[in-house]
Amino acid sequence: MNNSFDDDNGKEKYISFITTLFKWVLWGIIIGYLYKHFGKDSDKGNNVVLEYIHHGQGAVPLRMGPLVFLASFITHLFGGSTGREAAAVQMGGSITEMLNRLFKVNKTDQRILFMSGISSGFGSAFSAPLTGTVFGMEAVALGHMKYEALVPCFISSFSAYFTTKAWGAPVDRHIIHEVPAVAADTLIKIIIASILFSFTSVLYSKLRHNIESLSKKYLKDPMLIGMVGGFIIIALVHMVGSRDYTGRGLKMVTDAFEGYVPAYAFLAKIVFTAVTMGTGFRGGEAIPLFFVGATLGNTLSGLAGLPASFLAGIGLIAVFYGAANAPISCFLLSIEMFEGKGVVFFFIACIISYIFSGHNGIYTSQKIYEPKAGC
Repeated sequence: MNNSFDDDNGKEKYISFITTLFKWVLWGIIIGYLYKHFGKDSDKGNNVVLEYIHHGQGAVPLRMGPLVFLASFITHLFGGSTGREAAAVQMGGSITEMLNRLFKVNKTDQRILFMSGISSGFGSAFSAPLTGTVFGMEAVALGHMKYEALVPCFISSFSAYFTTKAWGAPVDRHIIHEVPAVAADTLIKIIIASILFSFTSVLYSKLRHNIESLSKKYLKDPMLIGMVGGFIIIALVHMVGSRDYTGRGLKMVTDAFEGYVPAYAFLAKIVFTAVTMGTGFRGGEAIPLFFVGATLGNTLSGLAGLPASFLAGIGLIAVFYGAANAPISCFLLSIEMFEGKGVVFFFIACIISYIFSGHNGIYTSQKIYEPKAGC
């Protein structure tokens, strides 16, 4: 009887594995097919919008919005390790392009409208309208803030925020239960931890871009890339024996603020997200980076002798900043997300992450106007 039960159990696991593998491979091929035959320049994602803001040449594809919506929906439905802000930004870019064509807006105002679209996408995705306002102006270029877009970005971000709020969209918030006093030893610990957070963001950025480059170099066809990506993701799931690193992983982010997470969780999420994004699946990278930073912060808290929820919050912001290169936006995000708790420490973390992350980031089309000191 026991042997029969074990056999049946093994068969169920095998069937489940084959079914899941088939779904991932199939949808990877479908996403690849959509972008191969209908994508045009849409496969560049957020970088299409950034390139237009910088150079004002060509046009943002109108099809980019519907495509990224469909591809992100598929990726999220089957547990892809991605977020949602990229879809919001790209849909905003497509809508902006439609308005530009309809009303024949001049080049200067077109760029401002695109920045407003970025602001609305970010502000609505994270229920952080102040962050969204500045992110639209800051994320497009390193070392140069386009203040002429301040009022449009402000209006756009807050309008999008109130719209999503009226629709009853859920808000993801995490609580810092204890903030240590400002003292020399605590500041030193935060500086060391922030250096580690910034190096972690560089690791993710490098791995994600290298996987994408190698995929395009050796596999070439988007459908083949999606198929191989599906195989790898399912192999990773069975290698770690858990689905905790697929999807957005919000439960483990909450665990990072409330208690224990595996010491390797941040590294596993880096690999899962880099493979997902690097092999053609679609979505944002902010929420996976929040996961990476929060779980690494939780792991380091025991070594540093600091409250877990506090260092998880610092890590969440510092890792995302190191990848986004938007220091003011990330500092504002820490205020809006954590209600102003530990503001001194978050400011220091943003500065350290700014210095040590160098010119690496998730947005390859982010223009560098002024090099970081020492980089």
